Parts: sequence; structure tokens; C-alpha cells
Amino acid sequence: MEPRLTDNLNVVFILITLLCTGSSENDLYLNFCGTWLHGDGSLSLNVDLSTGCNGISVSANRSSLSINGQITAQCKRSEVISLEKFGLDSEEKSHFCLYWEPLLDQLKLEIRGNNLTLCWPASLQGSCCTDLSHGANTPEAPYGITNGMIKNDVITDKVLTAYTFNGSSTDCKALCDQANQGPTQVNMSKDTARSHPCAHSTEVDMKENFRGYNVKSPAPERVSAESTINVHIPPALKQAAKKTSKVLCTFFKNNSLFQEGHKESRVLDDVVGITVENEVITNLSAPVKIDFHHDVIPKTHPRKCVSWDTRKDPLQVRWLVDGCKTKPKGEKHTECLCNHLTYFTVLVQVEPRPVRHLLALTAITFVGCAVSFFSCLALIVYLCRKSRRSKEQSIPIHLGLAVSLAFLYLLFFFTGVLANMGGESVCPWVGAGLHYSLLSSFTWMGIEVFHTFWLVCMVFSPSPKPYVWNPVGFVLPAVPVVILAAVGDIYGVREVESSDDMSSPYLMCWMKNTKKALLAHYFTSVTALVILVSSGVVMLILVYRKIRIRDEWRQNRVAFLSIWGLSCLFGTTWSLAFLDFGPLSDVVLFLFCILNSFQGFLLMLRFYMLDWMRKHAGGSILGSTSTGSTRQHMLQAQEKS
Repeated sequence: MEPRLTDNLNVVFILITLLCTGSSENDLYLNFCGTWLHGDGSLSLNVDLSTGCNGISVSANRSSLSINGQITAQCKRSEVISLEKFGLDSEEKSHFCLYWEPLLDQLKLEIRGNNLTLCWPASLQGSCCTDLSHGANTPEAPYGITNGMIKNDVITDKVLTAYTFNGSSTDCKALCDQANQGPTQVNMSKDTARSHPCAHSTEVDMKENFRGYNVKSPAPERVSAESTINVHIPPALKQAAKKTSKVLCTFFKNNSLFQEGHKESRVLDDVVGITVENEVITNLSAPVKIDFHHDVIPKTHPRKCVSWDTRKDPLQVRWLVDGCKTKPKGEKHTECLCNHLTYFTVLVQVEPRPVRHLLALTAITFVGCAVSFFSCLALIVYLCRKSRRSKEQSIPIHLGLAVSLAFLYLLFFFTGVLANMGGESVCPWVGAGLHYSLLSSFTWMGIEVFHTFWLVCMVFSPSPKPYVWNPVGFVLPAVPVVILAAVGDIYGVREVESSDDMSSPYLMCWMKNTKKALLAHYFTSVTALVILVSSGVVMLILVYRKIRIRDEWRQNRVAFLSIWGLSCLFGTTWSLAFLDFGPLSDVVLFLFCILNSFQGFLLMLRFYMLDWMRKHAGGSILGSTSTGSTRQHMLQAQEKS
């Protein structure tokens, strides 16, 4: 029996050995998900990460989620992060996933739709902490982590206070070769295939007589030679670096982390990180030149050189154009000139939205704004003189509209010049002023509509006093502008791409091209425009029905001038903004620019022509510029009936 027992034990030992060593592949990454059961109060994320390979622990209680351990090669982080700004205090449970990529030394937490980067991607290190295995279970509790799972395999549905994972140190280069050759690949996105999970770096030693250096990204196998990055390090970087003379260029390929947060645009597969150890380099006297050689990007898809400032946004990837200039060199080549060091790439707009005939539209708008501004000044002088000899209640309203339009045309005429000269230092103020003047103009047009309605429909009721309208027309529009300015990141430089030349967008001071600014635009400008246009059209119909029986209307000229003049007052020409679609969109766009940029001139022309008609008609009722004469006619009509 003893020999047979010994043979059986040998077979079992051999089987165990084969099972343990039969597969040479390492489990490259950790994908741990669960549901955090917490209270409904203030929540926080506690992070304590250091270098080593002892393992990692994910724990939770009623108010905090903690990630502690030693699994990184160079990332160190210890801080408490408030989760209120991510909207995690409204419910009592939050789904989360923790992703660890040892080849990039990258750790990311995804919690209720928010992606938080705890360790930024880095170059390939000597050793990697991988093969993270689940450790011993922790006690159950009412608050903690439930439905913990690894790669969709549920560990337990019980509520545990913590999950621990033990790691082992492995050679990074061997893991990188294994990832490139084998089927196991690091993939944190459903849409992005990770063909090259390793980042490659080049270290440049800037010696005393440093005159610049060119660094070229390595071209891995199965990748086109044209898909490369060339970095030129200028001598100015040597002067800016005070503590060290070494600069590190790290090249990333197909990292899904960099693709996050963009629906209408995407970044190139190639990203380069340029750093100087323990130093923040900004405002270089000579920029770093980065040449991206990529696949064909059609001219209809705008592209911009962007960077991720990890100092301003250490947790979430946010690509900004600040500090970089874009120089397209063809469909396959983009040159970036940047005055700081961080991560760099090219952002490509997936859905092209350029403006057709931008140069012609800009020229028309500039001429119209200049003519309308001086026309409004002339109209202001005319109305001020008229107010001395007439007590018409409509004159202060016309005067308020002329003042607001003059301010609008003045700012709009100089917005392009100020955007190119002052940039972000001037544009927040100019953009807020432009928004205020637009809302003020809309408000005064609405007052014109209301005043006309009162005169036509409320014939026997006294009109509101003229001094009531000034707070409504000038103070009320300032309220949303002040609120938006206090919120911040609304007003600034706005780029308008032309279909003729994507590389040179038109710059103007207005609301930024962000979701928050777009939402503010719809809630303020578009909402006010919808109310104005709808009420103006209704008022035109009411006026037409009330006065079409007058003898003067039998003259086509008088009828046309009346409707045209009221359209200028009521702002109904702005309704063309809602018709910019379909095959006639170009025609509508040109009509919109012509009519609204020349609105001040047309308004002045309306008053002068009606005044001229009044003099030649011997003071007839319709020829009068006064809307008070409309009340007189209505009273006469009531008496006759």
C-alpha cells in the first residue's frame, strides 16, 4: 500500500506543478468593480499610494472610500478628495471600478460615471507589480462594498468592509513582450483596441552647451512608419530647468485614458509626455516643437494641438488649447508649438461644423455694425431733440433701444480685434459685455412689443410711466450676466472655423465652446429670443388686423413701411436664426447677417422716413412717428363704431 500511496502522491504533485507552471502568461491588469453602500451625507475618497509591490486594499465605510497600498513603480499619492463636486452625495450607493495597468504605472477609478486618474501614465519601468490575487475576506458591515467582482466574476454579494489584493513583482519588459504577442491585452474601453500597451521613453541630457535636440518616437512592429512623433527640445528649456539637466519624453500609443470626455471629437492614438523631474516648466521663451505624423485628416475636420495640464486637473483628463499653437502641414502632418511641458496630442473634431462663406459673412457684419453704430448715434440725437418738444411716451422706449443697439454694435465690431490682442485676459470682460448688450437689446425690443400691445389693445387704460422701462431694459439683463460671470468659465475666446481654411479660425470674445457655456447660452439668449420672436410675430398680426381698414393702408408704400418699421422695432428679423438648416441655409445665413447687422441703420431710416411722410402728409395719423397717434386712431375708431 505504501508504494501505491507514494505513486499517487507523486502524480498529484506533478499535476499541481503542471497546473501552476503550465501557463507562462501573467495576469497583466486588475479590473475590480463593486457597489459602495454609503450614507447620503458628505463623501470623500482617501488615497494613500506608495511604490512597491506589497498589494492594494480597497475599503469603504459610511462616508469614505479608501484605496491604500504599494503597487506602483514611481507614483506616490496621499490625499483626501471630496466627492461632492462629482455629484455623489445625492444617493446612498455608488457603483465603481478600479483599473490597474502595471505596464503604464496607471491607476484609474471610475465611480458613477466619473473617471478619476489616481496615477498618471508613465514610461516602462524595470519591474511591475502584477498578478494581483484576492486576499482574505474582511468582516461584514451595514456600510461597505457589495457585489465585488473581478473581470465580471462575482466574488461575493455580501457587504464587506474591504477587499485586499496581493501582488508579485515581475519584469516589465517580459510582460510587455507577452502583451504584444499574446491574446491578453490591457483594455479599459469597449471601443479602443490596445495594440501597444507599453509606453517608450527617451531621456535627453541637456549639457552646458545645449543647442537643442530632436527626439523621435520608436516605431513598433505592425505600425506604419508614418505614424510617428518628432519632438524638438529647444535650448530655452535648458535655461528654464533649474534643478536638473535631464528631460524625459514618453510616447504613448492607443491609451484609452486619453480618449475620455470627448463625444464630438477625439484625440490621436499618439500622445507624448514631456517632463523635467520635480519641476514645473511654463512660459518658455522658445516653444517646444512637436511634429505629429498621422493618418489622413480631411480638411473638413478641424484639428487643434492640445495639452493636459495635470496641475489644474490632476484627477480628470481635460485637453486644452492653452499654451499651444497649431500649424497643419498637410493631411498627414500637424506641427504643435507649445510653451510648457506636460502631455500633448492633437484633438480632431469628428463631426465637422465649419461655417461656410465665413470671410464674406464677417465682412458684411463688420460693415453693418459700423453703419448701424453711427446710425444709432444719429437716432439718439434725433430722439433727444424730439423729446424736448414732444411728450410722447414712446420716445424713451425708442431711445433705450437705440442706446442698447449702439452698445451691441460697438462691442461686436471690436470683438475680433480684442480676442486676437488680449486673448483670455480681455475676452471674459468683453464677452460678458457683449452678452449683456444682446440681452438688453432683446429686452428693449420686447418692451416695444408690450408698449404697442398696450396702445392697440388696452385703448382706454393709461400706459405705464416711461421711467418704469429703464430698470427693466438696462438692469434686468445684467442679472443673468452677473450670475454667469460669478459661476466662471463661461465667457472667453470663441473659435469659429471656416470651411475654406480650418487652420485659421476666426477668434471672437463670446461664450466659450463648452457644455456649460452652451447650456447658459440656451437658457439666456435663445430663451429670450424665442419669447421675443413669438410675441413680435403675434403683435404684428394684431396690429395688422386692427389698422388694415384705414384709408392710408390702401397705399402699398404705407402698408409696407408700417410692417417693415414694426419688424425693426419688434426684432422679428432675428427669427431667421431658427431657419438655418436645409438647402437654403446659406441664403438664410446671409439674410440674417444683413438684416440684423444693419438693424440700427434700418431703424434710423424708419424714423426719418416716417417723419418725412408726416411732414408731406400734413400731419396725418399714420404718418406720425408717434405710437401715441395709434391710440388716438383707436379711440376715434371706437367712437365711430
